[in-house]
Amino acid sequence: MNAPARPSLPPLQGSQLVVGTIALSLAVFMNVLDSSIANVSIPAISGDLGVSPQQGTWVITSFAVANAISVPLTGWLTMRVGQVKLFVTSILLFVIASILCGLAPSIELLIAARVLQGAVAGPMIPLSQALLLSSYPPAKSGMALAFWGMTTLVAPIMGPLLGGWISDNYTWPWIFYINIPIGLFAAWATWSIYHKRESAIRRLPIDKLGLFLLVLWVGSLQLMLDKGKELDWFNSGEIVLLGATAVVAFIYFVIWELGEDHPVVDLSLFKGRNFTGGVIAISVAYGLFFGSLVILPLWLQTQLSYTATEAGKVMAPVGVLAILMSPFIGKIMPKVDARWVATTGFLIFALVFFMRSRFNVDVDPITLIIPTFIQGAAMAMFFIPLTSIILSGLSPDKIPAAAGLSNFVRIMFGGIGTSITSTVWDSRTALHHAQLAEHSSAQSPVFAQAVQGLTAQGLSEQGAYAVLERSLSVQASTLAATDIFWISAILFLALIGLVWITKRSKSPAPADGGGAH
Repeated sequence: MNAPARPSLPPLQGSQLVVGTIALSLAVFMNVLDSSIANVSIPAISGDLGVSPQQGTWVITSFAVANAISVPLTGWLTMRVGQVKLFVTSILLFVIASILCGLAPSIELLIAARVLQGAVAGPMIPLSQALLLSSYPPAKSGMALAFWGMTTLVAPIMGPLLGGWISDNYTWPWIFYINIPIGLFAAWATWSIYHKRESAIRRLPIDKLGLFLLVLWVGSLQLMLDKGKELDWFNSGEIVLLGATAVVAFIYFVIWELGEDHPVVDLSLFKGRNFTGGVIAISVAYGLFFGSLVILPLWLQTQLSYTATEAGKVMAPVGVLAILMSPFIGKIMPKVDARWVATTGFLIFALVFFMRSRFNVDVDPITLIIPTFIQGAAMAMFFIPLTSIILSGLSPDKIPAAAGLSNFVRIMFGGIGTSITSTVWDSRTALHHAQLAEHSSAQSPVFAQAVQGLTAQGLSEQGAYAVLERSLSVQASTLAATDIFWISAILFLALIGLVWITKRSKSPAPADGGGAH
């Protein structure tokens, strides 16, 4: 039996608004942080549990797969549980899963706990968006999205820094235990403030086939992306099978969901021009941004001999302008066309990547930091307006489903961007190495002179060859990285066209506490 629709609720005020915003933001921060904090701790985890680093990477993969499957289910789950109950339950289960991760005595139990953690984390990000929008008046919706965006953008940068510091100074279980006080506070504060603003609940039939197909195609695609590079992509029968399964299951999933009366994922949202254009633009941009977030520190550490801490210091300034500008962008959003703000953000991103495409092996830390610092402004100017465009014109009951679906696509593109970027980096490195090696034969006067110079310094001939080979590898890897930065700059310029196929956005409707009902 359907519950009656709740009337539109007034925005929060005073201390309730402040505490509510902090609680929702902390929950998102904890969630996003956990998706990246384990990355730098894999060697410590693998060594402690007696497995190889390759087996250890399943700690990351298991979370990503479970999370990717559960995010688009947010709208469907909200209808059956209610926004507030689902959000608080997700936080508490996330805390329990974090405790289980820290206590895990074997890799198998750790992976199982990470699957649980990823699955229950799914609804937290989109529901925090919906609850924040319900807390602010429509005119202040840009400010609400600004607070939300700050945590989502800063957490992936903080994760590796914090994970590395904890692993170096304490033991790896503490990367999970730090969630306990944050999660308990966020759950208590959210329930205290929002429990009287619960959304209406509808008891609808469960779309079992749609759910099965979703799990099948998303799980196959995520495993393919995570393991593709390790297994040499489509030269592996396992990857071919995963890819074919993902494609076939996806096609059946789309056909089934479009014809289903109570779909597990509301694909009809893509009929809206703003939703479709905004989701594609934000997802491709996020994929490009996330790809650079992976290869830049890797290039610094593996080729330029930076330590993890030094690489972290180069990446950290990206958060400065993102944090400082997000409230300002949120404040001006109701007064300006969001498309112009997003366009400016993409132009700054293009400038940043063009600057990076000029890097060389002798690049100094200041030259590395300047584009990273500027990128913070681009992050604030693309994330907030595009989220506003995506949710604009939607009725309150559609916002949880729309937020869940858009975040799902964005997260998937983050994974796709990471896989494509690292694969292209490897292949371009091999190409540049081969091209440089053509000029490094014994017949080359420059090469012979370099060998002579090194042997004159006391190195053996073999030692001289080893030094020059290392120099060749660093040069090839650097050229490959700058190729990727240049291509990324061009793609950011191309994305501006997607922004302008959308219509001028109005403020998203306040989520009245009415979930997808």
